[in-house]
Amino acid sequence: MRGVIKMIEEGQDCKSVITQLSAIRTSIDRAMGIIVAENLVECVAESMNEGLSNQESIQEAIDLLVKSR
Repeated sequence: MRGVIKMIEEGQDCKSVITQLSAIRTSIDRAMGIIVAENLVECVAESMNEGLSNQESIQEAIDLLVKSR
């Protein structure tokens, strides 16, 4: 992000700034996907340990996936 801010401050081409912002967004989306995927089983197990039903645990997992998009 600092690089993009510097690009804007330097008055660089709008197309270049948008390209960099798009790359940042793609990287963040990938990181969120990895985090959600790695923690999905843990989240479901935790929910079940808290006394939630399987259906509630699955719904919480789905909600987490939806939030990540």
